Amino acid sequence: QVQLVESGGGLAQAGGSLRLSCAASTRTLSSYSMGWFRQAPGKEREIVAAISWDGIARYYADSVMGRFTISRDNAENTVILQMNSLKPEDTAVFYCAAAPSGSTRSLPHFPESYDYWGQGTQVSVSS
Repeated sequence: QVQLVESGGGLAQAGGSLRLSCAASTRTLSSYSMGWFRQAPGKEREIVAAISWDGIARYYADSVMGRFTISRDNAENTVILQMNSLKPEDTAVFYCAAAPSGSTRSLPHFPESYDYWGQGTQVSVSS
């Protein structure tokens, strides 16, 4: 069982930045691909970014490419989502998730591929 706890959400102005952190309870975070998802009211949960177990492979949704950066520190059991140039349309609840990766640099895009989820953190961007 892996417990994930997100932090760092809040209110930002358009053009501003926020840094989300995901702390994992497991000492074997390197066994998992990690993803950040978001869900806005009335919309489906969507992938924002994903990172392979070793941090080498990364995926970004088109809507955040060039603005968001995903990173991880397996020794510290943390995953970071740095969000710059925020837009009002980034307003959503952001979730951290873990997917078993084996030895592959997989980057799952779909929520059903992830086994563990955090409780979510609200990000609100004002215009």
